[in-house]
Amino acid sequence: MIRRIALLCVLLALPALAQTTLNGAGATFPNPMYQKWFSEYHKAHPDIQFNYQSIGSGGGIRQVLAGTVDFGASDGPMSDEQLAQYHGKLLHIPTVLGAVVPAYNVAGVTQELRFAPTTIANLCLGKITNWNDKAIAKDNPGVKFPDKTIILVHRSDGSGTNYIFTDYLSKVSPEWKDQVGKGTSVKWPVGLGAKGNEGVAGMIRQMDGAFGYVELIYAVQNNIPYGSVQNAAGAWVKASLEGATAAAASVKTMPADFRVSITNAPGKDAYPISSFTWFLIPAESKDAAKGKILVDFLNWMLDNGEKMTNDLAYAPLPDNVAAKVRDAIKQVR
Repeated sequence: MIRRIALLCVLLALPALAQTTLNGAGATFPNPMYQKWFSEYHKAHPDIQFNYQSIGSGGGIRQVLAGTVDFGASDGPMSDEQLAQYHGKLLHIPTVLGAVVPAYNVAGVTQELRFAPTTIANLCLGKITNWNDKAIAKDNPGVKFPDKTIILVHRSDGSGTNYIFTDYLSKVSPEWKDQVGKGTSVKWPVGLGAKGNEGVAGMIRQMDGAFGYVELIYAVQNNIPYGSVQNAAGAWVKASLEGATAAAASVKTMPADFRVSITNAPGKDAYPISSFTWFLIPAESKDAAKGKILVDFLNWMLDNGEKMTNDLAYAPLPDNVAAKVRDAIKQVR
């Protein structure tokens, strides 16, 4: 008994394990994947905690530029002008591939719907306002649509999902490109705004007649129907890991800074609203110890994290991209 008490006193006297917290903020698009990674990494390294705030890509870019986080995350690559605001070098590190889907809620319609590029663009421009519009009927022969007003739901916050979707619209619709354009934040011609993929998914699920866009995992997790999209080759493709991978395969030469768009990619199997998503990592960390942790985490991501992607409806980095990312990580200090 005396020995046990003595041992307990020794253990209580030992200093608590030092905890290091890395703070990050940004994209909601990959948030389910990131939370899984951060949790698993913490299990292997109990002294290291990641605090990631899913606030949208625009917020992530602003915070990393302000230096208030250790890393940011975005689904839309930063512009040259934004990068020029950073005092030092900021790296775009691709993490996974994801897909943005046209999600809908139309009571009484049980068939899986299809959406041509021009149909999606005209829905978002406010030129198609009713579910029984002839353009939607043309995409979906045999489907009986109700005489119901379409409620367009879009992101209200600065968002990488916005960037991916509007980048796609700008490629398939000259009218959208001229009137609205692409960006993490745009002025939507019509519709209701909601914050985050979570907010858009929640609003679509609650509102009969709704149409909007969310990252694939949010549609899957919320049991929201989402349609097939006609790709650049004319094929109707439903979002899938294979479709996102096929879109990525269209990039023959990956830019050294990894800033690349794969929306509306060629190829009959490519899902057209696919994208890489990126960590925004300072090459020179303010805290050298945190820089070393980031390097270790990023290598862990390549070795272990990429194997976890399929379960959450993301596609892993192609092998050739992963190899280039491993080299890029060596720049982080």
